[in-house]
Amino acid sequence: MADSYTNGMSDVIDNEGYRANVGIVLMRGDGSVFLGRRARGGGWQFPQGGVQTGEQPEQSLYRELHEEIGLRSADVELVGATRGWLRYRLPARYVRREQLPLCIGQKQRWYLLKLRDGAADFAFTATSEPEFDQCRWSNWWEPVREVIFFKRPVYVKMLTELAPLAFPEGPPPLPRWWDEATA
Repeated sequence: MADSYTNGMSDVIDNEGYRANVGIVLMRGDGSVFLGRRARGGGWQFPQGGVQTGEQPEQSLYRELHEEIGLRSADVELVGATRGWLRYRLPARYVRREQLPLCIGQKQRWYLLKLRDGAADFAFTATSEPEFDQCRWSNWWEPVREVIFFKRPVYVKMLTELAPLAFPEGPPPLPRWWDEATA
């Protein structure tokens, strides 16, 4: 399947209208994960960003890691990734119909990274339009409840798939709110 590209951007959009994207689950040694608060619109999520023309997803991963939270590949250890692309469709009100080619959603490859040191110097100013303005550490499952509603199914699939890599002895128990948040 051939890829096309957005006007003025070099992010890859496939023929079905899905923008290729990488997502980053950054974990500390205690099992907590990084969540960033979006600078535009609030809301909490994992770092993520588009795959640019000519990049392999792993290259995009490290570029986005630096652009969004100021870390370099030397600051992290790559633990693993989802087996394939996970997709979500944008609700109609979020589709930018004036941009061509039309992007109807994202296909994401998610990576699990472990922070090499217990502390990190996060910086949200590597780009002129920072993605995040705050961050915090959360338990493994909390991001499902925090992320915007249309990304929840991908977060459920991704965290469930990556949990055995993050917790070889067995993942943390699901929280009481799980069934309600994932229904």
